Amino acid sequence: MQVAELTTDSPMGVILDTLPGAKRAIFARYHLGGCQSCAFANDETLADLANRSEVPPQEMLEHLLSSHEHDLEMLMEPSVAKEQLSSLRLIDLRTREEHDAVVIAGSEFFTQDLQQKIFAGDSNARILLYDHTGKNVLDQVAWFRGHGLKETYGLTGGIDAWSKEVDPSVQRYRLEMD
Repeated sequence: MQVAELTTDSPMGVILDTLPGAKRAIFARYHLGGCQSCAFANDETLADLANRSEVPPQEMLEHLLSSHEHDLEMLMEPSVAKEQLSSLRLIDLRTREEHDAVVIAGSEFFTQDLQQKIFAGDSNARILLYDHTGKNVLDQVAWFRGHGLKETYGLTGGIDAWSKEVDPSVQRYRLEMD
């Protein structure tokens, strides 16, 4: 589904698939979706969630769309990343097994030690984070930025998009969990 097609009658599952940062945006503003007492189901509509939470549905939708625009500013397309690669610190957020199997050349595997070094280092460093498909990278970018690393970005589409759009020698793969 396209962003412009979302309405207050859209199921939350569709919204979460269309707007990757929606869960974070709903939790940050309305404290919904973070625990069992305020959880929502994928088949529940945005209007249902908003109404039971006493929030105007259109307000919630507008907040999600605005948050999505902000999220897009935290992402970097693979072609742009390729052009700027020499000025970026490339960090792999995937599992050790994924990193050992397939990697973007020059990237570093994210460990607790690396995290401490990054956070203690230059707060103006340009950092590009990537995961497998880009589905979870926005939360990590927000976390890095929340710790003062304002020049942190996420790779749109993850290593999978990098393989398709930039470097086909980076082998594509599929996880059983996907």
